[in-house]
Amino acid sequence: MEKGLVSIITPLYNGERFVAETINSVLSQTYSNWEMIVVNDGSKDRGADIVSNYLSKEPRIQLVNQSNGGSASARNNGIRRASGQYIALLDADDTWDPGFLESQMNFMESMNAILVYSSHRRINENSEEILTPFIVPNQVGYKEMLKTSSISCLTGIYNIEKFGKVYLREELKSYRDDYVYWLEIIKKVGVAYGNQKIIANYRVMNSSTTGRKRKLIIPHFMVFYKVEKLGLVRSLYYTISWAINGFFKYRK
Repeated sequence: MEKGLVSIITPLYNGERFVAETINSVLSQTYSNWEMIVVNDGSKDRGADIVSNYLSKEPRIQLVNQSNGGSASARNNGIRRASGQYIALLDADDTWDPGFLESQMNFMESMNAILVYSSHRRINENSEEILTPFIVPNQVGYKEMLKTSSISCLTGIYNIEKFGKVYLREELKSYRDDYVYWLEIIKKVGVAYGNQKIIANYRVMNSSTTGRKRKLIIPHFMVFYKVEKLGLVRSLYYTISWAINGFFKYRK
């Protein structure tokens, strides 16, 4: 483990349209002590070639190729290779503001925190801001995370120093794997702290958000019922809470 180093894990699957923008947002960081591990999860487009173009110019970027196994498998591949004290997950279509890492590192130190997250904008496929920014709560514990997913994948940063690396559940493939990852960490650390600053950009695709939510209802319920083992009634309760919170989250 290298003290102070942030290991950025980016799964890549058919991400040629946005991955350069994502990488450029990392290159623009004012906090320079990072490594970026892009795991190509069996892409069928030119995404991996685009990443390859950065390798000779930027030694902090790595490209790992694997057969398609889903985002959980790709993220775990990156986490296993990570050398940093801090783990950050950044998808290949999301971006950070130049001061993202510096702000999060300072915030983590000021709160003496192990897990932090931040507010973010919502952008469309043309990188134009849509909706209103998602402003995170000051802190969340396990029960709050069951009701709504306050930790968006692109803003969470975890300090592995005390509890070690945490891996995603690969049996979940690409459904709710990041959500379960944050739940697993919160069960270890007790509470996560939210940086109110709007310092990242989450990409919302033009395809129906409502339709995507509907597809996630059963996988989300199964997280509560099979993974967290909350029982039928509590699993239904938390699924309904999540669905209602998600409905309002994407209406404003």
